[in-house]
Amino acid sequence: MIRDIILKQKAELEQKLREKYINRETTIQLKTSGLINVIIGPRRSGKSFFGMKRIAESSVFGYANFDDERLIDIPGFDQILEAILAVYGNPRIILLDEIQNLPGWELIVNRLQREGYHLIITGSNSTLLSSELSTHLTGRHLPTYLFTFSFKEVLAISEKQLTNAEIGEKFMDFLINGGYPEPWMKQVDFKEYLQVLFDSILFKDIVKRHRIRFAGSLENLAIWLISNIACDFSFNALARQVQISNVHTLQKYLGHLEEAFIFFTISKFSYKISEQIKSNKKLYCYDNGFYKAKAFQFNPDYGKLLENLVAIDLRRRSLEKGYRLYYWKGRDQEEVDFVVQEGLNITQLIQVCWSLEQPRTREREVRSLIKASRDLKCNKLLVITHEYESRERVSWFGMEEDVEYIPARKWLLRNS
Repeated sequence: MIRDIILKQKAELEQKLREKYINRETTIQLKTSGLINVIIGPRRSGKSFFGMKRIAESSVFGYANFDDERLIDIPGFDQILEAILAVYGNPRIILLDEIQNLPGWELIVNRLQREGYHLIITGSNSTLLSSELSTHLTGRHLPTYLFTFSFKEVLAISEKQLTNAEIGEKFMDFLINGGYPEPWMKQVDFKEYLQVLFDSILFKDIVKRHRIRFAGSLENLAIWLISNIACDFSFNALARQVQISNVHTLQKYLGHLEEAFIFFTISKFSYKISEQIKSNKKLYCYDNGFYKAKAFQFNPDYGKLLENLVAIDLRRRSLEKGYRLYYWKGRDQEEVDFVVQEGLNITQLIQVCWSLEQPRTREREVRSLIKASRDLKCNKLLVITHEYESRERVSWFGMEEDVEYIPARKWLLRNS
C-alpha cells in the first residue's frame, strides 16, 4: 500500500517536471550535501516545484508528499522511507514535501541527516524555522523563503520583451490579482481559485491542526483582517471589533494566521523594545489576490493594494537579507510606511502613495519623511507611486533633503 502511494506521487512528480517552469527569484542555491535545505513559504507558492527543478537538473532524488493523509496515518516513518528507497532506486537525496504534517518530523529529519541522506524539506508553516527546530538541527539547516510570484517572475511568463504599455497592464493585473503561480500559469480564475485556497488554509491548516473550537470566530477575524490590510490595530480594539471577548484567544488566532503565511505584521519603530511591543501593529497580507477574493466588499483601494504590494516585497527581502522592517509615527501622528533597519542603522525610509496630484497629499507625505529623517538620522528617502517619477531637493523644518519618487513597477524590477 505504501509503495503504491509513493508510486502515484512519483507519477504526479514526473508530470509536474514536464510543466513550464519560471526561474524563481532567490539568491539561495540548494545544496545537495551537508546542510538540510528548508524551503518555506505560503501554500501553493511553488516550493516543491522549485525544489524538484533545482535538484532534477543534476541529481537523482526520492520524493514523498505529506499533504497526502494516507501517509500521515502510517505508524512509523521507516516504512515510508523503505518505499521511497525501493521506488526511486536507493537515492541519497530526498525531498520531503509539506513536512509539518508529519508528527515528530524534526527528530526524523535529524536522524536521516545523521545517516548521510541529503535532505530538502518544504513547509507552509513559519514555525518550521522556530528556535525549537534550530535546536533540533543545531545549525545544520539552510533556509530558503519562497513567496508567490514577484512582478519580475510574472513578466517572465510572457517569454518576450514587453512594451511599456504591456508592462503597465501586467502590473495592474498583478496589483489586483496577486502572484499565486497556478492561476498565472494555467489561466484559471484568480478569485475562484483564491477563495478555495483561503478556505483550505483556514480550515485544514489551522482549524483542523490546532483543533479550533469556534471556527466561525477565526473565519470572521480572517475576513475582517483581509478587508483592512495596510491598517494599524491594537489587540483590544480588534477584539471588540470582531467580537472575540478574550484578547488572548484573538492573539492566538492571529498567530495561527501568521504561521500559515496569510498575514504578517510590522511594529512601530522605537529605540525602546518595550514601546515596540505595546504599540499598535500594522497588518499586511502575503498576497494581494486574497483581498479581491475574500474582502467584505471588493472596490479596489489602489492605495492599500500598492502599500501591501510593497510590504510583501520588503518582507521577502528582509527574510532573505536579515534586515528589520518597521513603520514610524511621530508625536503629531505623522507616519512613514516603512523603516528599514540594517544592524544598528536605519538605512531607508519609504512612503507609498498612489497619486501625488493633490498638493496636500504631496505635502503630507514629504513632511512625514523629513520629520522621520530628522528623528531617525536617515537621509535615504523614497516615495513609491503609481506613475510619478522624479528626484527632487525638498526643504522642510529648516532641513533640505533629496527625495526620490519612483513608480512601483520600476521599483519592483529594480530591486529584484
